[in-house]
Amino acid sequence: MNLVTNIKKCSVVALGVLLGATTFAQNEDRIGSAVASELLVNPWARSSAWANSNVASVKGLEAQFLNVAGLAFTDRTQIKFNYTNWLAGAGISLNSAGLAQRISDQDVIAIGIQAFGFGDIDVTTVNIPEGGIGTFTPRKNIVNVAYAREFSNSIYAGLNLKIINEAIANLSASGFALDAGVQYVTGEQDNIHFGITLKNVGPTMIFRGDGLGVPIFYQANGMQATLQQRSASFEIPSLLSIGTAYDFIFTEDSKLTAAFNFVANSFINDTYHFGLDYGMAVRESAAFNIRAGYAFESGGFDRAVSSNSLVGPTAGFSVDALAGKNKSPLGFEYAARLSDPFGWIHTIGVTISMK
Repeated sequence: MNLVTNIKKCSVVALGVLLGATTFAQNEDRIGSAVASELLVNPWARSSAWANSNVASVKGLEAQFLNVAGLAFTDRTQIKFNYTNWLAGAGISLNSAGLAQRISDQDVIAIGIQAFGFGDIDVTTVNIPEGGIGTFTPRKNIVNVAYAREFSNSIYAGLNLKIINEAIANLSASGFALDAGVQYVTGEQDNIHFGITLKNVGPTMIFRGDGLGVPIFYQANGMQATLQQRSASFEIPSLLSIGTAYDFIFTEDSKLTAAFNFVANSFINDTYHFGLDYGMAVRESAAFNIRAGYAFESGGFDRAVSSNSLVGPTAGFSVDALAGKNKSPLGFEYAARLSDPFGWIHTIGVTISMK
């Protein structure tokens, strides 16, 4: 099967998915009505640095967020830790960790966790609005369990299960969602990439707890009762993402990857993502990558009608070197994302790999 035939087949598949993407197309009336918006936050530095554009070429643990099919490229074992100062000066932290393990020549499994930290917040009431009666800590956590398989030298696919939990002092909600993704690699040097992923498909979530109870006082007899309010159910923000990437291979030690990704969102405006990643090997024991990207909404660049603060420029880099007696790859990564109007979001982390 020659290159032209491969490209034609991939184009037909991509066109079919695009035609079916209307199910997930943006709906301005639904903006802001979804729950678990943390599912839209990329916790990893390397793929964030080029604006989430590498849906078609992402590999390893970072694929668990962007396109789980890329998990199948894990060599043996990979461990990641990343930290993000979410929304710049908002005082919110995002801690992420993951472990990927190859279990056969074709199969890889992984587990990951993302935890938002909001700090302690004063408890207030109608009668005591100034606080001073205690604190509580909001919680948003996501646990990921993934499986990916290499079906051939060209086709990779995977599934990811997400367990979601949100809570404040007296209200909480739990749910789950599924991701499914496919990557296709072709070209004489395996330098042409296509990727499709469907993310955050699952049932609605509903909040429950004592916070829905409102005390009522009867002045006539001094009795007190509690009115239990009903909570509406909320859908989670499903999306469809389609991307492509091309590797410009200069030498054995250097290449430039250009990537594009389109995201059809169900609760916010659709987005377009562009990115570049230049990688260069330094001798045989180290590698350096520099990345940049840009994301914008389908409505254009008018921030007055924007529904997404994570649009605009991104940049970052990573350094990988062989460390220890076993010469295991050890990497450091950094990414910066512009969040309007919150400012720059910074993500740093380390990656430990074993071959």
